[in-house]
Amino acid sequence: MSTDRLWPAIGLRLLSVGLFATMNAAIKLAETRGAALGEILFFRQFGAAILVTVVIASGPGLSTVRTQRLGAHVVRMIVGVISMAFTFAALLTLPLAEAAAIGFSTPIFATILGALVLGEPTGWRRWSAVGLGFVGVLIVVRPGGHAMPPIGVAYGLAAAVLTAVIFILLRQIGRTERAQTTVWYFSVLSLLPLGAVYAWQAQAHPAATWAALAAVGLFGGCAQLAMTASLRRGAVSLVVPFDYTALLWAAAYGWLLFGTVPGDSTWIGAPVIAASGLYIVWREHVRRRGETQAAIIDE
Repeated sequence: MSTDRLWPAIGLRLLSVGLFATMNAAIKLAETRGAALGEILFFRQFGAAILVTVVIASGPGLSTVRTQRLGAHVVRMIVGVISMAFTFAALLTLPLAEAAAIGFSTPIFATILGALVLGEPTGWRRWSAVGLGFVGVLIVVRPGGHAMPPIGVAYGLAAAVLTAVIFILLRQIGRTERAQTTVWYFSVLSLLPLGAVYAWQAQAHPAATWAALAAVGLFGGCAQLAMTASLRRGAVSLVVPFDYTALLWAAAYGWLLFGTVPGDSTWIGAPVIAASGLYIVWREHVRRRGETQAAIIDE
């Protein structure tokens, strides 16, 4: 990859990580100021829907989001909303750094689902990386010791599994749909169920709470756009490793805003999980490169 595309891809990915971390901090701030989970979820998607619609309308035009696969987008929306609900529940239950560390386990579950659902070849190296990743998760959650709230850990692991399911769905949808089309349908379609939830949970708030809710939507939408843009400029194997800088953001926000400091087990276990995920991403890159070369030779 040329340098003029490499550095923008990395920069956009780092920007998206920082924006998502800021969104996560705003989620906890909104909850501490009285906002319900349903309200937070609605504002997250409402902000994203507005931003994505404006970007597409001012660029290629809304006509480019036409699709013949509405059913696939509906399925992706349903899984995505449930996954987001578990992710936010984990953020509200656990310290930011610990929630981020558990979230790093997504590539592990994606590998398992890829092998079981898609029949992707998975050799002993990647299965070893999966095992190592689970060791890292155990180090972070400390079962049997001074463990984190079990319900929070369950939320985080459920979110990681469902996010891995989304990875599988996006691989299927991505064969015919552009990334911006998928993002638009997810953002807009999710407003239907989340709007119903919001109508049920909506309540009056002080200005500071409304500001936190607005920040959730603004930073979440901007982060989604930056992440999508990074994938247009760089391969997954290039940009995904920078996602692990999220732990630094989470630790900083946790200390500055909530007075929490990650425990030793988090600093030990998170790198183990990250190493597992990085190896899985690298092996996937090697496998796909080998398939491409084989196809060229066969031609």
